[in-house]
Amino acid sequence: MYSIQPNQDYRDQLQAPKITGDRLKADATRHYDECYRDYLFAWCNRDNLALHYGYWDCASPYDQHQALLNKNQVLYTKAGLQPDDRVLDAGCGIGGSSIWMAKQHGNRVTGITISAQQASHAGRHARRHGVADLVDFQIADFCATPFADASFDAVWALESSCHALNKADFLREAFRVLKPGGKLVVCDGFLLQRHFDERQWQAVKTCLNGWAVPNLCARDEFEALLENQGYVNVVCHDITAQTLASAEYMYKVAKRLQPVQKLSQWLGLRTPAQTANYLVGLAQQVLFAEKLTEYLIFTAGKA
Repeated sequence: MYSIQPNQDYRDQLQAPKITGDRLKADATRHYDECYRDYLFAWCNRDNLALHYGYWDCASPYDQHQALLNKNQVLYTKAGLQPDDRVLDAGCGIGGSSIWMAKQHGNRVTGITISAQQASHAGRHARRHGVADLVDFQIADFCATPFADASFDAVWALESSCHALNKADFLREAFRVLKPGGKLVVCDGFLLQRHFDERQWQAVKTCLNGWAVPNLCARDEFEALLENQGYVNVVCHDITAQTLASAEYMYKVAKRLQPVQKLSQWLGLRTPAQTANYLVGLAQQVLFAEKLTEYLIFTAGKA
């Protein structure tokens, strides 16, 4: 049996017994920089710019673009955000959610990423979407930001907090930069169990390796971290059922691209990070199908 414990890095490529923050950030940066075009080709588009799962809760045929946009609206609504809220998009990717909030609701948003390339892409996309006056993208670590205390009305973390080795580091920093009365919204995958057999473990590690994620939290663990950091009105919203269509879509795309991936890899046209990212598309379905993970939104406030 294999197990995952908090605050440890379980990715295959790590040989040292103690991982450093700089190595983690370098690995995540490499993943997103090298996989930028893969995401645009196989997952999102230049309108939604979404590097996350979609949300689908209707009986009509699945629409990937709409599902990705739906996710933004679901987070916005559940967090109770308002157009005059100043938002920190912590782990903003290529700007999808930041640009969406600015275009749809008129929010002023600061997006931070550890990738200089992502910040550049996001800025260019913001100009193309006509919201460069409302959004600002900066290179910063969401566990140690350059912002003053109480700078933001809301902190938004959509499939980004998973990259923190110790999730409490992110939650502590988010609490610091939130104004009194401010809101936090976190959306991510969470463990339903900590012990795995050999086949399950390989699927879990494939996902951790491919997405440059050191570990995942369990629901009760994350709830405790929020309360320990002083958050109030903590609510967990389970949207696993509304995420399954998106996970299935990812699996089908990966299966369809399998011949291209194999040939490109054989020709030396794929980097290790790109190949690892591709393999997640197959492995992540195991995590959902065998109920190893659940997909949750946490909302909380600062008194």
